[in-house]
Amino acid sequence: MPKTSTNYFSLFSGIKSPTALTKLAGLFLICCCSVFTVQAQEYNIILGRPTDTSITASIMFYQNVQFFLDYGTVSGTYPHTTPVYTNVANRPDEIDLNGLIPATQYFYRLHYKLLSASSYTISPEYNFHTQRATGSTFTFTIEADEHLYDKKGILNMYNVTLANEAKDKPDFMMTLGDIFGDDHNPLTITSGALDTLHRNYRPLLGKICHSIPFYVCLGNHEGEKDYYMHLTPPNNLAIMTTNWRKYYYPNPYPNGFYTGDTTYEPYGVGYPENYYAWTWGDALFVVLDVYRDDCDTNAKPHNWDWTLGYPEYAWLKNTLEGSTAKYKFVFAHHVRGEDRGGVTNAKLYEWGGYEGSSGSTWGFTANRPGWAKPIHQLFKDNGVNIFFQGHDHLFAHEVLDSVVYQEVPMAADSTYQIGMLANAAAYVSDTIDGTGHIRVTVSPSCVKVDYIKAYLPADTVSGLHHNGEIGFSYTLGTCAASALEEMDLIDKVKVYPNPANDRLYVQLAGNSKYLNAILFNTMGQKLLETDAHELEVGGLPGGIYFLRVQTDKGFSTQKIEITH
Repeated sequence: MPKTSTNYFSLFSGIKSPTALTKLAGLFLICCCSVFTVQAQEYNIILGRPTDTSITASIMFYQNVQFFLDYGTVSGTYPHTTPVYTNVANRPDEIDLNGLIPATQYFYRLHYKLLSASSYTISPEYNFHTQRATGSTFTFTIEADEHLYDKKGILNMYNVTLANEAKDKPDFMMTLGDIFGDDHNPLTITSGALDTLHRNYRPLLGKICHSIPFYVCLGNHEGEKDYYMHLTPPNNLAIMTTNWRKYYYPNPYPNGFYTGDTTYEPYGVGYPENYYAWTWGDALFVVLDVYRDDCDTNAKPHNWDWTLGYPEYAWLKNTLEGSTAKYKFVFAHHVRGEDRGGVTNAKLYEWGGYEGSSGSTWGFTANRPGWAKPIHQLFKDNGVNIFFQGHDHLFAHEVLDSVVYQEVPMAADSTYQIGMLANAAAYVSDTIDGTGHIRVTVSPSCVKVDYIKAYLPADTVSGLHHNGEIGFSYTLGTCAASALEEMDLIDKVKVYPNPANDRLYVQLAGNSKYLNAILFNTMGQKLLETDAHELEVGGLPGGIYFLRVQTDKGFSTQKIEITH
């Protein structure tokens, strides 16, 4: 594949965590961008495709070198050695370590030297874990919507989130998409520009993914859509970006451990590595691609035009029905691709089966003849515990028919407000602003989900925020009774009635040393600010509002609806 020497991100350098919410009213009018150079290390390693007996290490150097790996199951002892490989600068090599012991932690080092050198440089010790046995306890992390290719994502902010994920020591991490940003110029973008967009993430992820295997779940801005797939192949966005993604990032393909898309595509794509499933410990993981077969007539299909396509739907149905895992997690960039919200969308069209302006007319049978049932019904009938999605750039926690719909916040928003201001009205409960990642701990008796918030150092000097603080936490399983004990970070906030016709009342329970409550509208305009524990509000026009309560223990944001 052709290469370019350019190595930069176009990143937003505007608002940096304003203290007054009124400054955010003009957030989306600001277009102040600058170019950041990603400093190249000598090498980076991205681990991927961990199984019970193998793992893939994608290794890229910035000079021509010779290298090998040594590894073992005891820290500081490396009895196993790979062959010596000769690397070409800026070209990743995928090295498969096979014959590993299941349910075991491994330690490894990288040895490398210039072709003219006589001795090798040795890297620090890195590590990884093979598939966990049933009954094990483990952690994984999820991030979403990095957006470093546009004004929404800030490089320094993303580095804080990555460092926080490393502290969790997860068995693996996942992005829910919009990491590469390939579709902003979908009909004119070149292969060289796509190369740059994909390659620029390697030194960032390489800071932690040498010891944390990385999975890609495709977003709408990855550009791997059915619509683009058919435009002048192979010189179109979808085919070129698929090849560059696969070139730099080793995603799973069907191999006996992983199941997934068995379509072998032309133009050098092969297995697209776009949807896949595997079991780890007591949990089934199912990653969907909601774009590759969505609709070949529109780049942004809606309603019944959007579809997984029958092959992926049948695979999803068989995967869920055939699994005996205690916990089941499903991941996608978003319910039905590109709309907003969680459970409200989950009731509609292919996902929920209903249609019409009120969403009360059953349309699934007529629009999906021969399909067994809507996707949400598959989740409900087969015990899916949590559906994780991104796209909306905030934290939101909702429940429908005992299935949790979990929106994952942005990983690099230094304003901490983009998604909250733009999309919170599409959710029905538990919406929280901020930036960070989701940490999930799976044990035999319980699943614990934590929202780990990330803050730039400058935004912690007041002491009101701490990088790594937990913004929200909940549990599933037999330990759920302890959730209230663990969720003591914020004072309880009572808003009633909600929705309100005219006047509403707010009670801020507790005895916090510091309390600040701000009421603002969907444009980010501050309407009221108080430190009182009780207040009465009236005279608001009909619409959606948000009450943000900050205490010395944390913060809470609640959506308020005024109807007249």
